[in-house]
Amino acid sequence: MKNFFGNLFGLFSTPWWVKITTAEPHCIYYFGPFDSETEAIQAQPGYIEDLQQEGAQQIQTSLQHSSEPDELTIELETAMQSSVMMPV
Repeated sequence: MKNFFGNLFGLFSTPWWVKITTAEPHCIYYFGPFDSETEAIQAQPGYIEDLQQEGAQQIQTSLQHSSEPDELTIELETAMQSSVMMPV
């Protein structure tokens, strides 16, 4: 019976996500879901280390208590890329 209520509560609880933004590549990454803020905090260093090993620059992290993001990896356009004119 205890497991039933735990599972039922899990359906209505909001998960935690680690949000990591990098300048190079210019991306937003979401890692999770986590059951608690503590669990998300404990997982952050591993994600940061992985991104550093892949060459990511200017890494910023935050935690979000929200439903699942639409996309887990979002590639952002840089201002430089959007202002470059292509010859026709």
